[in-house]
Amino acid sequence: MFKGLIGRKIGMTQIFDENGAAVPVTLLEAGPCFVSQVKTVATDGYNAVQLAFGEVNPKRVSKAHLGHLEKNNLPPMRVLREFRVKNLEEIQAGDVLNASVFEAGEHVDVIGTSKGKGFAGVVKRHGFRGGPRTHGQSDRLRAPGSSGATTTPGRVFKGKRGPGRMGNERVTSSNIRVVLVDPERNLIAVSGSVPGPKGGTVVIKEARKQ
Repeated sequence: MFKGLIGRKIGMTQIFDENGAAVPVTLLEAGPCFVSQVKTVATDGYNAVQLAFGEVNPKRVSKAHLGHLEKNNLPPMRVLREFRVKNLEEIQAGDVLNASVFEAGEHVDVIGTSKGKGFAGVVKRHGFRGGPRTHGQSDRLRAPGSSGATTTPGRVFKGKRGPGRMGNERVTSSNIRVVLVDPERNLIAVSGSVPGPKGGTVVIKEARKQ
């Protein structure tokens, strides 16, 4: 059975398990998702399922986007994501998937876009120690220090860690446990944190590494 959903991060809270211990969880609005396209080896060279999530005003999406969804009589949806699958049985365009595809106790991968931090220095971005706080220096507390060698090679090697734009990257939280599933409200609670801000779009997949 295909297990994958597009969702929205609601925020973090805590729930209590059967032993009375507080478990930090992230609440996700998971679905409902519509199957907007089914790709096969014969037509596209590989098997995949495309899901649509987040109903919006038709003016908020392009005509090409609208036309693609209207092929299967689907309403205007904001987000489209593709999931590679091995088996396409029981999956048809127009089907609706909700939180019930997952069960409490399962492990999933949650993919999101991390919060953008803007231009950051090496202490914040890479955890550099910075310079000494004493010995006469006044403005090198958060400086990276020397970043190259001498005449040979006479340059800074590619990949050297330095200041730059931080965050706003695709991040995967792997193998996290599903603590609670509420299909009626399309809610899934997963243990721990999930990348991205509140309201951010996330993809929930069956865990690859278990």
